[in-house]
Amino acid sequence: MTATYQKYILDFKQASGTSRGVLKTKETWFIIIKNNNKLGIGECGLFRGLSIDDRADYEDKLEWVCKNINLSLNELLLELEEFPSIQFGIETAFKSIENQNTFELFPSKFTKGEDSICINGLIWMGSEAFMKQQIKEKIEAGFNCIKMKIGAIDFKKEINLLKSIRKHFTSKDITLRVDANGAFSPFDALEKLKMLSDLDLHSIEQPIKQRQIQEMALLCDKTPLPIALDEELIGVFSVTNKTELLQTIKPQYIILKPSLVGGFQGSDAWIETAEKNNIGWWITSALESNIGLNAIAQYTYKKNNTLPQGLGTGGLFTNNFDSPLEVENGTLKYNNLIDFKFNL
Repeated sequence: MTATYQKYILDFKQASGTSRGVLKTKETWFIIIKNNNKLGIGECGLFRGLSIDDRADYEDKLEWVCKNINLSLNELLLELEEFPSIQFGIETAFKSIENQNTFELFPSKFTKGEDSICINGLIWMGSEAFMKQQIKEKIEAGFNCIKMKIGAIDFKKEINLLKSIRKHFTSKDITLRVDANGAFSPFDALEKLKMLSDLDLHSIEQPIKQRQIQEMALLCDKTPLPIALDEELIGVFSVTNKTELLQTIKPQYIILKPSLVGGFQGSDAWIETAEKNNIGWWITSALESNIGLNAIAQYTYKKNNTLPQGLGTGGLFTNNFDSPLEVENGTLKYNNLIDFKFNL
């Protein structure tokens, strides 16, 4: 068995705003395994500025993986503990080579095109007019769960945008989630949460920056609005530390990005810990190409979670790979009439 890796730059169709700035490109890496005539492909969805493995020796570790590809998967994953995006890539590549179809990793009704995954429609940060236009488009496209990134424009304007949705759609019609990406201060977060709770929202992701454990625990205890931990999970490796974090903060939900939390095994560990502590969860992609998104979607379907998932559509990039993944009426579907085209 041999392995190679390659860097790939995804270009956004339109610059996309987050609380960390405006994204125009997204760097990603692929691990490609060959075993006789079989091909395995995995995406290492490195997210600069967010991934715990955004470090100088990242490419060195990819080289190490390729040189040691004949170790067992468990041996590789153990060595890659501090490189969760490479863990995700190598798990996907191994799954890929195990199956008859390179891109069917978790065979199911989803991959047969017989079932779909309910997803939320994502509203990117930007001007008030731009965000309004996105909201209109998502509702017209049949989404009944919308997630809006907040914290970039004036908070009152964001409140007014949410109010404008609620004027026309109750929580029975449209589920609203917001993602602050840590934009609030611990000093005014509770007050802002109270204002948001008046709008009958489902939840808020990461209201304050991660690693403020006691402040977040206090917020989760007093909040009138369910809180979901997102960035807080990044860089927490052992099951002991996962358990300690969740039992200390006691969030209402956690959000799992396999590229950021250690792939499928890392996500499984978080899910098991959350369920033991009566904490809800859902899964989100993190701007992977359609190769990584395909792996996450198939894994997500097998977890049988009925909440809307945070899976992207692959439609953000001009140079993504053709894939069977399609969005229809707020769900992600697998159209087997379309083939994957993976051309680097």
